[in-house]
Amino acid sequence: MTISAIFFDVGGVLGTNGWDRHDRLAVATAFDLDYDEMEERHDLVSAAFETGHLDLDGYLDAVIFHDERPFSRESFWDAMTARSQPREDALQIATDLKDTGRYFMATLNNESHELNDFRIEHFGLRERFDVFLTSSYLGVKKPDDAIFGLALHITARKPGECVFIDDRELNIKAAVRHGMRTIHYRDVEQLRTGLIEAGVAF
Repeated sequence: MTISAIFFDVGGVLGTNGWDRHDRLAVATAFDLDYDEMEERHDLVSAAFETGHLDLDGYLDAVIFHDERPFSRESFWDAMTARSQPREDALQIATDLKDTGRYFMATLNNESHELNDFRIEHFGLRERFDVFLTSSYLGVKKPDDAIFGLALHITARKPGECVFIDDRELNIKAAVRHGMRTIHYRDVEQLRTGLIEAGVAF
């Protein structure tokens, strides 16, 4: 079956992860926070944050500003977003694919509303993608089976005409269960090779 749609993860593929445990540790250290306490609180609310049931203010209230702090929400948000950096080589592949006009381009990622909106602008994703299928918009996150079903229904695609790109094995296995072709991302050259092997033309 000819490929007609390509689904990209964002953090770990098109850019840095942005707010994983390494990022949280770096920010906690910069703000002299108790990382273990911060991480415990994060774990309690992260699913709600990433599925759109808790907004940024609610997340910050639960994880950071439950006590008085000598810094502002704005400065903490700036530190959070500073962890999100684009990967220009992977973004160039997305640009090349978009420019062919042959493929429906989508993101399929786990992220909060606010961080996802920031990344769309900061990474220049609007020019490269046709739709943003994000956990906080869909109310479910990878690797749950439901998010892959929703992605296929929303884009009106059959699994065999889709390629899904992600850096996490669990997410790749979930996509395989739905019959999607997959590329377990390691680096940009491996990505380009994998796309060509899947029949994608640049």
